[in-house]
Amino acid sequence: MKKVVTIGGGTGSYVILRGLKMYTLDITAVVSMFDSGGSTGVLRDEFGVLPPGDVRRCLLALSEGKRAEILRKLFAYRFENGNGNGNGKSALHGHSFGNLFLVALTNVYGSDIEGIKKASELLDIKGRVLPVSLDKAHIHAVLEDGTEIEGETNIDIPKHDGNLHITELSLKPHARIYEETEDAIIDADTIIICPGDLYSSLLPGIVVEGMSDALRASTAKKVLVAPLMSKWGETNGYTASSVAKEMCRYAGLEKFDYVICNDKKPDADVLAAYAKEKKEPIVIDTKELERYASGIITGDFVSESDLARHDSDKIAKVLAEL
Repeated sequence: MKKVVTIGGGTGSYVILRGLKMYTLDITAVVSMFDSGGSTGVLRDEFGVLPPGDVRRCLLALSEGKRAEILRKLFAYRFENGNGNGNGKSALHGHSFGNLFLVALTNVYGSDIEGIKKASELLDIKGRVLPVSLDKAHIHAVLEDGTEIEGETNIDIPKHDGNLHITELSLKPHARIYEETEDAIIDADTIIICPGDLYSSLLPGIVVEGMSDALRASTAKKVLVAPLMSKWGETNGYTASSVAKEMCRYAGLEKFDYVICNDKKPDADVLAAYAKEKKEPIVIDTKELERYASGIITGDFVSESDLARHDSDKIAKVLAEL
């Protein structure tokens, strides 16, 4: 089977993996490990574990077997109700069962990686899920006015002026690529950079020490799935070539073999909802994009829903053909 490695985190990886698992492929999902918000951030601080949120999503996307649907619902369940502890909220409020389960497995089996592997067995996943690094670090971003922002959640939900673009991204302390992840990338036939938030989700996994070396050493086809929408505080005003340029800069690549872009706009009511969050469709500037992609693939890859997301089946069909 062809060896396919996806790199990313969050919803973007989930959507891509759900589609790819329908094909006869050897799949490895490499997950960013530097989230700091929500349930993930709380568990990371309290238990000293790696952030479980994106790992959970990738495990769910690749889960198979008779019990897959039940387990998916269970792992995705988020605690909301309860009698509270005097402040009207339960101690479990906001936590997903899957995140808590991964923390428990990590403690039972003594390490983050063993916890992930045991969860993979339980969910009977197709392929494997690997952390990009086992080192605990936080994202640091420098804005064009020199201001430094620390932490994924402060980039994802900016408290600063979102008009200011990010000029540099790093991890502190330094994080080294996980050895098994490095081997998977070097040995891959195709490497897919999933859609997602550029600076808070995708690039943190690329700036890990050793990642750019592994990408350059790999003879795999390298594919970038461009995001559908811009992100306020990260990519406002960006085009497809802007995203590809930044990815190439941090990955140490001259070009991607392919960049896949959606050319069908979501419904007007969906666009209106996103506009309230200062998000708009990423423009496909083909001529400039050719500087960062040997091949450009465009088409209708958007889902028919009230969210601007890629359709798993549509995008996976194109990726599998590559």
